[in-house]
Amino acid sequence: MLHESDADPSALDGSSVCVVGYGNQGRPWALNLRDAGLDLRVAVRSDDTREQAVADGFDPVALDRAGEADVLCLLVPDDVIPSLPVAPGPTTLTVVASGYCLAFDRLRVEGDVAMVAPRMLGPEVRACYLEGTGFVTAIGVHADATGTARARTLALARALGGLRRGAVEMTPVQEAVLDLAVEQLLSPALTRVNEAFVQVMLESGIPLDAILVELTLSGEIERNYRMLREEGFVAQLDHHSPTSQYGQLSRRGRFDAHDVAATMRELLADITTGRFADEWDAERDAGHPTLEALRRRHAGPELAAFEQELRARIRP
Repeated sequence: MLHESDADPSALDGSSVCVVGYGNQGRPWALNLRDAGLDLRVAVRSDDTREQAVADGFDPVALDRAGEADVLCLLVPDDVIPSLPVAPGPTTLTVVASGYCLAFDRLRVEGDVAMVAPRMLGPEVRACYLEGTGFVTAIGVHADATGTARARTLALARALGGLRRGAVEMTPVQEAVLDLAVEQLLSPALTRVNEAFVQVMLESGIPLDAILVELTLSGEIERNYRMLREEGFVAQLDHHSPTSQYGQLSRRGRFDAHDVAATMRELLADITTGRFADEWDAERDAGHPTLEALRRRHAGPELAAFEQELRARIRP
């Protein structure tokens, strides 16, 4: 784990920093780095994000001028990064917020290349900075042409707020595989488990509203996970009743016969071989027709209306 004491802020003395993109990650990064005192500029296209950047006090530059900066932060979606008209020089430090493009060889540039990947959604990167708490980060150097890549990357992460709680040092390949695996292995598995639980409860005569309140809307499971993060498994277990502890622990092995790991290994192979990256490139080039169909099927207006109506009956 790396912390603020591992970074030397002077590694960026006299350096200009350019944030490319002013959306989910770009805006929080730009605001945090400016507040940290860095010489910051923003490069965006002429759209709503440019208007937001101007409203926040920046004077945006064109994308083709972004490469003039000493440190270049590419903060647009992974599938957009390869098409950016930016040309970093041999001494530029290019930073991405996800290991995806580097792991699957979608980005090749001169100079130093590194990853500073907050383990937090974009808006929370800003919120945690303002709260003074910071956030956990994944940090890795992909290419060190100047011999200063690691020092400059740590200084940038420190200014962003990404070393206050600690940072895990890992390669962009490791970060990309882990990130995609959470999305493609763990999330579908948890979704299937939840669906099976809802089905069994409905068969037992439990009202759907009560099931959904128990699973999500009451906040109980969310707060349990928070205690798991803050205290650890062993310490948080003492907050549960003896009945709960016995039930959880005595039934723990009942699902071991289901070989979930086999399916996970198949899905992981799609990630590590680059098959998923190729599939996503093809989906992007086709205009995202499959994604739109999946969203209509699993997150369509009917489900949105149902959730909105149910949530309206739960006081915040």
